[in-house]
Amino acid sequence: MNVTKRRPAVISALALMLVCAPSVAMPQETGQAATPTFRSAVDLVSVAAVVRDKRGRFARNLRKEDFVVDEGGTRREILEFRADDNAPIRVALLFDVSGSMRLSDRLDEARQAARHLLGALSLGRDADEAAVFSFDMNLQSLQPFTADAGAIESALARVEPYGQTSLYDAIAKTAQRVADTCPGDPRRRAVVVFTDGLDTSSELLPEKVAAIASAIDVPVYVMTVVSASNYEDRGAHGAAPDSALRALAQWTGGDLFVTSAPAHESVAARQIVDELRHQYVLAFNASAAQGWHPLDVKTRDRDLTVRARRGYAAGVRVGS
Repeated sequence: MNVTKRRPAVISALALMLVCAPSVAMPQETGQAATPTFRSAVDLVSVAAVVRDKRGRFARNLRKEDFVVDEGGTRREILEFRADDNAPIRVALLFDVSGSMRLSDRLDEARQAARHLLGALSLGRDADEAAVFSFDMNLQSLQPFTADAGAIESALARVEPYGQTSLYDAIAKTAQRVADTCPGDPRRRAVVVFTDGLDTSSELLPEKVAAIASAIDVPVYVMTVVSASNYEDRGAHGAAPDSALRALAQWTGGDLFVTSAPAHESVAARQIVDELRHQYVLAFNASAAQGWHPLDVKTRDRDLTVRARRGYAAGVRVGS
């Protein structure tokens, strides 16, 4: 994987993309009607957490007292708490349209994977929304967020392979677009990337992208599209070629899935949507100290596993 070093100019450009220019220490979380509203201000950081038991089932009916938030070795008091059991979703579909996606019908497989995901959403009922983006060297918006399934399908038809791959740059920019769209909306946000996992021209390193997405609480899910033989070589959970992408996704609270057949795509799509719907959202006071603050969210029950973003930035803007 050939990834060039990031340049300050690119990081500054990413910061300038912010439409509403929120500080990364200002996560915008509000409850739905009839639920408490989080104080979306400078003093609060919110974290969405997915909790599973040993059998991989969602852990339900947990309370604030069941969670522990550790910030760099310091226990943080959870001030506000919400349990989402069927939250609406706003998801950005990000397609790799580099030249390598022409091989073995990978782009067709990526479209099919996206359709599985769309089928798991509740579009057209004023609940879930999706947007379509594509990238090679540049990020393109093919369809803004909408609940119109026909408009999304039309955008999928316009996804065509071309050029080199700036995978990591595109993930960072899309995560920021998602964060900047309708701040305060109760829908759970995420970026789902459809790619063969190759990056040839990004200026941002995977660690920087993970920090950007994690800081604004936008989980990144990656579905790598491979042939059946490559799937067997890499294994269902991916191997060395996917390690950087997997680490990036999990750092943001998301995950990576390697798919080579409709059955794999369907299972991955359902898992992504289920995770976004079943989340606990915790809020605590942001640190007064500027800079990056690592987070470790867990439960008092050691038999439960928590996946959440790994940190936040206080007193600085994303990409600075």
